[in-house]
Amino acid sequence: MLSAVTTSEPVLSILDLAIVGADETPADAFANSVAVARRAEERGYNRIWYAEHHNMSSIASSATSVLIAHVAANTSTIRLGAGGVMLPNHSPLVIAEQFGTLATLHPGRIDLGLGRAPGTDQNTMHAMRIDHRTSDRFPQDVLELQGFLRGASLVPGVEAVPGGGTNVPLYILGSSLFGAQLAAKLGLPYGFASHFAPGHLLEAVALYRRDFEPSEQLAEPYVIAGINVIASGSDEDAERQFLAVKRRRVARFLRAPRELSDDEADEIIASPQGQQIVQMAHYTAAGTKELVKRYLDNFCREAGVDELITVHASLTIDERLRSVDLLADAYESV
Repeated sequence: MLSAVTTSEPVLSILDLAIVGADETPADAFANSVAVARRAEERGYNRIWYAEHHNMSSIASSATSVLIAHVAANTSTIRLGAGGVMLPNHSPLVIAEQFGTLATLHPGRIDLGLGRAPGTDQNTMHAMRIDHRTSDRFPQDVLELQGFLRGASLVPGVEAVPGGGTNVPLYILGSSLFGAQLAAKLGLPYGFASHFAPGHLLEAVALYRRDFEPSEQLAEPYVIAGINVIASGSDEDAERQFLAVKRRRVARFLRAPRELSDDEADEIIASPQGQQIVQMAHYTAAGTKELVKRYLDNFCREAGVDELITVHASLTIDERLRSVDLLADAYESV
């Protein structure tokens, strides 16, 4: 296990998946995202990120920069950003213009996390006119994007307007060693998607810290890790919510996603395939605020994490807001 980087409390942030719940619409999801952001701002969370996903009926954050703009217009101080933009789906210039616009409208509040995966399936990639080989250009595209945002374009005669000189901070996101290596080489903060891909967390963080090279943006390595949180008034209620989340998750992975009865979902969960899906949520803190805090503190010590980006995974907005509040309470009471 890795030892803690510092003895201070971790920075707390949120990854909001803009969940479209049962019997809800994307409009409901956007209203819920605003409610979560306002509550997080009130309770002192550092930032909220939104992830780019496509062709997923349960996630409404496909147009990530548009959602960020909407939430930014309905909040005042909390940092907002992408966690992340899947850069192979876009040209660096267009992303520089989009996030340069956001940074111009909301100075000092915008982050840009970058991922190398498409965030969708092969058929959807075809519909988006994406060539799977574009991911091979990811390191070069990150540098090109960085140049546009710094006002030091690597493409002769082309500038990002707006965007140039905004210096929107970049973060490399990943769930494998590739992202860790790239973030270390470029001297950028590194975010690991341990909330759904836990397997290589410790190895990736160790590699990143070992090989980190200081840069204009960052003098020392900085690690953000995703973790699922279900904080409730009792351990029993948190476990009830966690079971509901697992049932919903296995239903989404069916070849033809549909609503399942509890018995059907539990049967799938008990199968080897179901256990693989459940294992994706290996890093989940579910319980009272005291239990959740102990879990998160141990997680930070073991993984060497500076900032936690928490995914409040409960199925209803009231449960998610309660979880956001209880986690803030847990760290305020220290």
